[in-house]
Amino acid sequence: MSGLKAARLSEGLLRELALLIRELKDPRIRDHMVSVVRVEMADDGSFAKVYISAMEGIEVATQAVESLSRASGRLRRELSNRLHLRKSPELRFLPDDSMEYSAKLDQMFQELRREKS
Repeated sequence: MSGLKAARLSEGLLRELALLIRELKDPRIRDHMVSVVRVEMADDGSFAKVYISAMEGIEVATQAVESLSRASGRLRRELSNRLHLRKSPELRFLPDDSMEYSAKLDQMFQELRREKS
């Protein structure tokens, strides 16, 4: 798979997965601010690493990953239908702490601004 095609497919997967995650009824996902950070495709398009982050921290992201892994078959089928894929990639969900990290940085910047004033 060419680099441009893989990048385009990764963006499509990211966009559609974000929409599908909002539609899930699992409380471990629905009750928290869970988001798809990035999607990395394999060169042959056979699998995709999906990085999941949560504002509440890495523990919540890990719970969301477990839940999403159980629903991966359904998500794969929906992605195939929505993106009109002949062969949908295997989804591997991984926790990511980038949202928690950025929230901590934002809090530190706000404290610095308060001290400066």
